[in-house]
Amino acid sequence: MRIFNIAICLSLLTLISAARAAEPPRTIVTTQFTQDIANLPGKKMITLTLDMPPGSKGVPHRHAKSAFIYAYVLSGKVRSAVDDAPVKVYSPGENWFENPGAHHVVSENASATEPAKVLVVMVLDANETVLTTPDPK
Repeated sequence: MRIFNIAICLSLLTLISAARAAEPPRTIVTTQFTQDIANLPGKKMITLTLDMPPGSKGVPHRHAKSAFIYAYVLSGKVRSAVDDAPVKVYSPGENWFENPGAHHVVSENASATEPAKVLVVMVLDANETVLTTPDPK
């Protein structure tokens, strides 16, 4: 009986490991800077970096309703599409923007082997607390 229990535990651990391996790696979002904008009362600026491991894919989402977003690729290659625009691959030094209310439908590392990094600058209402809302599943 003990050997049977050990075999079941090993089988479960193998299944859990396989399930975790099947999940795409997640993007790491790091807040770099948050500051109220002195000459724009009621507005703030937030800067973030997105560290995108190879093969990482974001889910379709929207940002805070007041958020104007500027994204700049620091390294790697990023596949992105906003609203009805075609999917485009951005390389280091390239950028895009998202108007308030935009729908970010594709957001992923274009490489399965190399990481990517993006600098994001957001200008939004100072009272906004939720920066990103994934689409309902």
